[in-house]
Amino acid sequence: MDRLPLTMKRRSMLGVLAGAGAAALGLPLTLSATPLEKIKERGSLSVALYNEFLPFHDQGKGIDAELAGALAQALGVKLSVLPFPADESMSDDLRNMVWKGHYLGYGPADVLLHVPVDRPLIEENPQVNIFGPYWRERVAVARRLDAVPALESLSQLGKARVAVPGLSLAGWLLIGAEGGAYREQLVTTFKDGVQAAHALKNGEVPVAAGNLSELQSVLRGQSGIAIEPLPSPRAPRDGWAVGMAVKKDATELAQALQGALNDIAKDGRLAAMFDRHNVTWRPV
Repeated sequence: MDRLPLTMKRRSMLGVLAGAGAAALGLPLTLSATPLEKIKERGSLSVALYNEFLPFHDQGKGIDAELAGALAQALGVKLSVLPFPADESMSDDLRNMVWKGHYLGYGPADVLLHVPVDRPLIEENPQVNIFGPYWRERVAVARRLDAVPALESLSQLGKARVAVPGLSLAGWLLIGAEGGAYREQLVTTFKDGVQAAHALKNGEVPVAAGNLSELQSVLRGQSGIAIEPLPSPRAPRDGWAVGMAVKKDATELAQALQGALNDIAKDGRLAAMFDRHNVTWRPV
């Protein structure tokens, strides 16, 4: 004789009906799937990548594009790239691409790459989990050795013209250095450090400044050119690490991505990705 209480019978029947309805509609049976389980159910990892951001990503190519593909492969799913333009602040990008979505209707993605692993940023954005540093960026300067033999201080620039993107940390540091002493010799019309590096390579200027990755991607290995940290006391001494971000509750996904990143770094694939784009990778 069936002695189950009536309420338990009803709950059991409702569960069966819900499962049958979901199956009939072709929906997953797990109603409370974790973010990682949802990714595996749909068979793809959505990765947000900054656009027009060489050497890391532009039009589906770059270091971050390759890393995104390797992360998806490690999870056993396909890659779905969500390219987007940077907003006013990093917190805006985290809101639009990680935990809420953009008001124009795109996003969020499962994970955003190239996020500063920075304590104040982490504290300002409790909705996300920032982890997995894979690159340490620095403000750098490249120079032709025949024009500027040494550069232990900015005073050794002399009157040399310097190509630098005006709307960048390198530009801000040089424009304000020593009370604006170098403003007249700065060429600040460049979009980014990659363009500034090309100006040096093409002989337009003897010095270029920008992010280390930008300058190396164009100039690493060029004869007669040195690339080194910008000698400014206001520049971040150790640079800044960049990693990735997921929603705060996506703990299992974060652990899986961190494990995949560890493997990619350990077996040399990460260094090879950077090398293919002419950038020297070192452990963070």
